[in-house]
Amino acid sequence: MNGQAIAQAAAAEVKQPGRSRWRAFCALSLDFWTGDTKRKAWTLTGLVVLCIALQLGAQLSINEWYRNFFDALERKNVGLLTWATVLLPALVAFSGLAISGTLVARMTLQMRWREWLTRKLAGWWLGDRRYYRLEIAAAEQTSPEYRIAKDVQLAIDPLVEFAVGFLTALATALAFVGVLWTVGGGLELNLFGARLVLPGYLGFAAVIYAAVAGAFAYIAGRPLVPAVAQKNETEAQFLAELTRLKENAESIALIRGDADELSSILQNYRRVVAAWMRQIQRNGVIATVQSANGALTPLIPLVLVAPKYLSGGLTLGAVMQLASAFMSVQVAFNWFIDNSVRVAEWMASANRVDELAEALESLDIGVIMEDKEYIEFGVSDDDSIHIEDLAVAHRNGRIVIAGANVVIPVGEKLLVSGPSGTGKSTLVRALAGLWRWGSGRILLPRNAHIAFVPQKPYIPLGTLRQAMLYSISGREIADQMIEGAMRRCGLGYLVKHLDEAQRWDQILSGGERQRTAFVRLLLLRPQIIIMDEATSALDEESQISMLRLFNEDLAGATVISVGHRAGMEDFHDKKLVLERRAAGAHITSGKLQKSLWHLFDDAAPY
Repeated sequence: MNGQAIAQAAAAEVKQPGRSRWRAFCALSLDFWTGDTKRKAWTLTGLVVLCIALQLGAQLSINEWYRNFFDALERKNVGLLTWATVLLPALVAFSGLAISGTLVARMTLQMRWREWLTRKLAGWWLGDRRYYRLEIAAAEQTSPEYRIAKDVQLAIDPLVEFAVGFLTALATALAFVGVLWTVGGGLELNLFGARLVLPGYLGFAAVIYAAVAGAFAYIAGRPLVPAVAQKNETEAQFLAELTRLKENAESIALIRGDADELSSILQNYRRVVAAWMRQIQRNGVIATVQSANGALTPLIPLVLVAPKYLSGGLTLGAVMQLASAFMSVQVAFNWFIDNSVRVAEWMASANRVDELAEALESLDIGVIMEDKEYIEFGVSDDDSIHIEDLAVAHRNGRIVIAGANVVIPVGEKLLVSGPSGTGKSTLVRALAGLWRWGSGRILLPRNAHIAFVPQKPYIPLGTLRQAMLYSISGREIADQMIEGAMRRCGLGYLVKHLDEAQRWDQILSGGERQRTAFVRLLLLRPQIIIMDEATSALDEESQISMLRLFNEDLAGATVISVGHRAGMEDFHDKKLVLERRAAGAHITSGKLQKSLWHLFDDAAPY
């Protein structure tokens, strides 16, 4: 499902105050059985069910074997004992194959379902630049990458195991309760001279005992759900804190912030330890319930069948068969006890996945449903950029820029300036389509190729060639063009390293990264270039060298740039100034007078 289709579906499911996260997660993920993958999903599901049926058949066969073997042992029947001994390896092999088949089918279903949901969430997150807008609109939704990479697995894998376990438990319970009912028969009691018959008493006893044990397990395990959710959240926050430290290592080292960072990290980890201790305490309670149940379960059926065996109503083989059947019923009914910790972990992870889905829904619903609360984009008739009655707002509704009306003709170079906090970068993001909150219209030329140059250009993993060609696709670019663009932008000394795969995002300096962005512009030749402090890391001569490209190689491009450094006005035709006002920044514009010596100076390095 593509991003637009998901957005339309999300609009139909606006969050209600009483939203159940686990139900919402199931509604999101169960499309695996109804969409394009339904044939694969139902085939794997059918295979799992078939293997479960074979596994149950093997269990019933082994249960019947118990009766035959111990009856033969009681009667000292050597022939029957020999036959039972010969048959046992075949039954064990059949059971092993059925269990193995169930395991392989279940894990394949888990992997394919996780693959589908990961594709869906990753495509939703990355589509329409939601990964960027989410950081602004829903900053409380921390670590979306962790939710997609890890929580999806922790939500899908246990859910399949629970479904398989429930189906296996239900079928096993019904089958072996039937064995207890038919083989165990009724129990006759004499109470105060009255004869009382309890038909199928072992079946009733097994169900009642399992219900009581399950109730204790539910009571013990229920507080574990919030404990696990809090533990996962604190773990994710701790990981995010360490990642932030790594990403800002240089800045922290330069200002000697080691002690402050260590204090912050240890404080974060104390929250992780506290969350783990709460979970450990709940696990201790659950372990007590599990150990008590494990000790009682083998003894109860023997106590219940002892009167009938002593009275001659049951053979030794029947006793062993009934004891085995009782144990099987308990294993079937107690799957919740055995998986209570994983139920809690599943609910916590499902909640976190749904929180991400809800945040993505809110972005789409805000764009689709609030007709007057977002910036509209359209196509201009004259190939100019038109900004009409533009008001840019924060997500909370506070106006940042109010009533902007600007026309930017083809090829014009526009400089945006103003005091810090007036919304310069926000205006640039709105023009680039990254910021949708506000009102008014932005009209762009039809099929115009727009390039956005941020202050800190992104450098992908891989070779230096891949870094230079990042975001450029659909056409072959000759080595001579790449090398020429690098030399033109002052990176000629790196040409010999083009095919080396290194951590270029760590090797290249801030200035080199910004030069790399200009190399991409030369190779891409976009019609519209939007820049946000794109020369801030360059010295003055290097800045002049890069900006001169807009008068030479990129003279036909329309340029909109945010900047405040000296000398930038000489390479722009018009200047927009944002003036701070209480109701939102006001925009004024005017033509710029250029210093001719910048245009003809050849001293800039290449």
